[in-house]
Amino acid sequence: MLTGPFEPYGHEFVALYLFDSDGGFLEAKIDDLGLRPNIDAARGEKMAAGWLAELGPVTFCRIEVAPFEVERFGLKFGLIPRPPEDDEDDWWVELQPGNYMAFHEPWDSGDYDT
Repeated sequence: MLTGPFEPYGHEFVALYLFDSDGGFLEAKIDDLGLRPNIDAARGEKMAAGWLAELGPVTFCRIEVAPFEVERFGLKFGLIPRPPEDDEDDWWVELQPGNYMAFHEPWDSGDYDT
């Protein structure tokens, strides 16, 4: 659950992140679908499908991108680095908001935690 201005239920968002051919962040399209108990999932799916259609033909493949962060709706969105909390910990890069996916070394392995 997200904390902050959206408590107690948290909000759902639809997001599209665009990168250049070198993996540098270009743009974020993010829309707030509303409180979880009230979201219109079909609206979110339609919005995501429209955004993807605007891109034209795509090829699904392995990509490498740099961490990035943008603020929308009073929250941080992006792949945000989290430094070690102590000597036993490692660097992580968390997909925010919500930290539902996190990446760690070795960065090129494709492994992640959910």
